Amino acid sequence: MTLELTALTIVLGLVVSIPLGILAAGRHGTWIDLAAMQFAQLGISIPSFWMATILIIIVAARLGWLPPSGFIPVRESLRGNLTHMILPSMSLALPLAAVMTRVVRSAVLEVLNQDYMRVAKAKGLANRQVLWRHGLKNAAIPILTVIGLEMGYLLGGTVLIEEMFFVPGLGQLTVRSLLNRDLPVLQGVLLLYSAAFVLINLIVDLLYGQLDPRIRYD
Repeated sequence: MTLELTALTIVLGLVVSIPLGILAAGRHGTWIDLAAMQFAQLGISIPSFWMATILIIIVAARLGWLPPSGFIPVRESLRGNLTHMILPSMSLALPLAAVMTRVVRSAVLEVLNQDYMRVAKAKGLANRQVLWRHGLKNAAIPILTVIGLEMGYLLGGTVLIEEMFFVPGLGQLTVRSLLNRDLPVLQGVLLLYSAAFVLINLIVDLLYGQLDPRIRYD
């Protein structure tokens, strides 16, 4: 379940950060850019466990829109599974979206002043096409790098969130093993976290060559 939580967090974070980062870069220096950066600063400053507490109090307890905790396997109910996974995913997705918004904005701003971007504008392409078709594609490498690092950190960051929302996974297993002083299980989980982190960054390195033929591995 840790992989599912990590995947949902990545999806939610990218759905928010990529459009917001591109919009901030395209409207550089305007109130939109300022608002996006304020959102990023706020998201980075808020710990995930504090955001989880606020979501439980407001969304689950007061509004009653989503269950405060628990877990339903996908094989039993896909809708029930997603309903229970939204709050923990949102708790982790806000800091991720904040970091990625700044990364996307900086990466797109860097490529906006390149010659090929000016040529694309001179050909009469709309700003939206220039940003999405050319800007985002050529800014993908630093974005992919941060995504790989954040995925590795998320695998460890789910420890507290899984315990707060009673989601069975490696995070909850880590906490229970620590409380019960079950050192062999704890060592195995930490070894698995380390291997996953190395594997994710290896995959990211291999994807560099697919995104940019100039650094393709021979």
